[in-house]
Amino acid sequence: MTEEQTLRKAGVRVTAVRLLIWRTIHREFTGIFNLADLEEALPTVDKSTLFRTLNLFSDNHLLDEIDDGSGSQKYCQRNADDPLSDVRHIHFSCRICHRTVCLTNIPLPEVTLPEGFEVDNVEYVVKGVCPKCRGVSYTPSTPA
Repeated sequence: MTEEQTLRKAGVRVTAVRLLIWRTIHREFTGIFNLADLEEALPTVDKSTLFRTLNLFSDNHLLDEIDDGSGSQKYCQRNADDPLSDVRHIHFSCRICHRTVCLTNIPLPEVTLPEGFEVDNVEYVVKGVCPKCRGVSYTPSTPA
């Protein structure tokens, strides 16, 4: 599926700027990024346009928003191969280097809510110390 088709399938009206922003996200950011990262990648696009477009992509389930407690909203693609899939993953935020990473090989645990509650969104951020800050090597495993 082309980037343009992905936007259309998600219900996003395709414009030149939205397509440019989505292509940049899709091609340049394999992990977590924030507005400043996108500003750096697209210096000719104004900040308010980038911010509104990130919100649009998030509202249309192309991006996950990550609140890792840093005060800076972060984003990642839902699934780089199939952004419209509903497969979610866990995020890990290091309390030392403040880096947040996607742990795509760990599925979100099932949470059963009491009757009457309806889930709109699930965010799962695990906080601790990353392997780099601990001085140990880390090799991501492949999903089972």
